[in-house]
Amino acid sequence: MSSDAGKSQEAVVVSPRLIDGVELKPLKRNADERGFLMELLRVDDPIFEQFAQVYVSMNYPGVVRAWHAHEKQKDHFACIKGMIKVALYDDREGSPTRGTVNEFFIGDNNPMMIKIPIGVYHGYKTIGAEPALLLNFPTQLYNREQPDELRLPYNSERIPYSWDIKMR
Repeated sequence: MSSDAGKSQEAVVVSPRLIDGVELKPLKRNADERGFLMELLRVDDPIFEQFAQVYVSMNYPGVVRAWHAHEKQKDHFACIKGMIKVALYDDREGSPTRGTVNEFFIGDNNPMMIKIPIGVYHGYKTIGAEPALLLNFPTQLYNREQPDELRLPYNSERIPYSWDIKMR
């Protein structure tokens, strides 16, 4: 039985309206017989704000890393190997898109960068049969003594979202 058994699929409403402050950047692979080169983030990109660090996270198929939000930093997610499902939930007081859920499928089959605003809960799940590599370009350095993280369990009743596969 799914750990999301208490949540009905009807309760999950993924909006086509972008959460306020979310930005998307399609990524382009420049391919030839040698392979490909793909630029991820440039200082002259409209999506770029500030650089603090870059990290990579490797995730096995089916793994869910969720939910968390930040009070000081914005994240820039790009999946450079495999595929992930990224979900966002706007729980910000006073936001014009409060209560909105966004869902994106990014990686090998849809190269894209997602800029996640401060205060928006986010998480992701590796989909497909192979591990995925996620790069994040946060706008603030990670502080090990005082992490900038608000955390909720992946199956939190507070967020109207199920990580289960949706038959569309």
